[in-house]
Amino acid sequence: MSKPVLCALELSDRALDEKVLTEAARLAELDGAQLDVVNVLPNFGETWVSGFFEEHHHEKAVEDTAKRLQDLCRKVLGEERNAKVRHLVATGTAYQEILKVAEAAGSGLIVIGAHKPDLKDYLLGPNAARVIRHSDCSVFVVR
Repeated sequence: MSKPVLCALELSDRALDEKVLTEAARLAELDGAQLDVVNVLPNFGETWVSGFFEEHHHEKAVEDTAKRLQDLCRKVLGEERNAKVRHLVATGTAYQEILKVAEAAGSGLIVIGAHKPDLKDYLLGPNAARVIRHSDCSVFVVR
């Protein structure tokens, strides 16, 4: 068995997420690799905006996100395949957390989706570009 495949999902564009997950599952299966699926929540707890949220907002957001990941994986991959997937919810800056999870899991491949870039993305770089630039493993981008 080879190194795990990490599938990074945004959970904001269902069609893209399904496409990315399908491709990640296919690539993991080719090598008999573990499939890990991650979504990164923004960290509102340490900023000035944290005062606008309820005390347990973050815990509820993690719970809801974990359920959404499970539901999406079950729908796209089926119950049996989903049972073997590691579902992860991280908090922080998306590209940094994706890289941390990949390193901690010993991932050999990161599969990530990319939207058509806006002008601001050419100047700042979207999460996919940052993951590609800073990753120690291969990155497969699904458009």
